[in-house]
Amino acid sequence: MNPPIGSPQPAGEPAQYYMIGGFLGAGKTTAVAALAQRLVGRGRRVGLITNDQGSELVDTAMLRARGFATEEIAGGCFCCRFNSLVDAARRLDAATRPDAFVAEPVGSCTDLVATVTYPLRRIYGDRFRVAPLSVLVNPVRAEQVLGLAAARRFSDKVLYIWRKQAEEADLLVITKADLLDEPRLDRLRSALAAAFPGKEILAVSVRTGLGLDTWFERLESSAPLGRPAMAVDYDLYAEGEALLGWLNATVTIQGPAFDANTLLQELAKDLRDRLGEAEIAHLKMTFNPDAGLGDIAAVSLVRSDFVPELGLSLEGPAESGQIILNLRVEADPATLRTAVDAAVAALPGRLPGLSARLEHAEQFRPGRPTPTHRDTLAPADLP
Repeated sequence: MNPPIGSPQPAGEPAQYYMIGGFLGAGKTTAVAALAQRLVGRGRRVGLITNDQGSELVDTAMLRARGFATEEIAGGCFCCRFNSLVDAARRLDAATRPDAFVAEPVGSCTDLVATVTYPLRRIYGDRFRVAPLSVLVNPVRAEQVLGLAAARRFSDKVLYIWRKQAEEADLLVITKADLLDEPRLDRLRSALAAAFPGKEILAVSVRTGLGLDTWFERLESSAPLGRPAMAVDYDLYAEGEALLGWLNATVTIQGPAFDANTLLQELAKDLRDRLGEAEIAHLKMTFNPDAGLGDIAAVSLVRSDFVPELGLSLEGPAESGQIILNLRVEADPATLRTAVDAAVAALPGRLPGLSARLEHAEQFRPGRPTPTHRDTLAPADLP
């Protein structure tokens, strides 16, 4: 008998399980929110599950700020925390009884079909109906990886993870497609098709709505491909992850009234500049004011050669609150900590009377991935 995790509604029917993967900075959290909002609009009860190597996640804060029931799995990726993934579904089920779960794995994780999709179907096939695995790719990053644009890029071992993520996708989804004109988008589609033959490639933009209906309909109308799991060199995978520095921090801000939107953008620019030649995979920050109704400001930076983007903003000034900062860079974690310490120390100089205190910080490199399960063959009930 399968371990109980509660009964999805309507009674007796399995809950839909969506997993939205992709490399750091691909736009997963924004896409997860868009999918969740669509499901809610169709009368579904939705539970979200975020994932990271560390704790204090910007993604969790952003999704909860948008009103979604969200559980967070920290300390390892879904493949290594499979039981925690099921426990998170159980907690959501007890609280809100979702009939749809949307899970966002950590951006440096791959081999999700063998370590999550197939074990879910094998062990909990009567509880979950698993949707195709979507792997999102940032179009500008993909142009760099595939040689369509000259720019700084990650080392080959880090790019091994990016390529393996794309290889295992059921649906390969180009996000932020509005950033490219039609000729560039066509070139990228062709390059992805050549690099990953046989993939269904979609292009979407949450900002404009481009392609979202097609993607969501594919998620709801099709099943994962029943195929042998891809081969993964776990030594190379581990070496690639170990090249990435990880830093999560919280910063308390106090002062006279200030514009938190501008403060976040300026802090992100300062961190980018202090990191110099180190390639940023993703820098995310939220500001949660002490006074307010749950609204937050959020900023994201997905490349070292780009500018921070404000994803959520506060309408009025704030006087105090907390910044959650998540930083992923191909660099020694000590380099990240030095940059963060200096940038936080410089914040008071931006506004007379402002104080900034680093309350918590953890910096590390991800450990070797050790999956709880790894099913190399699809369950018998998959086509």
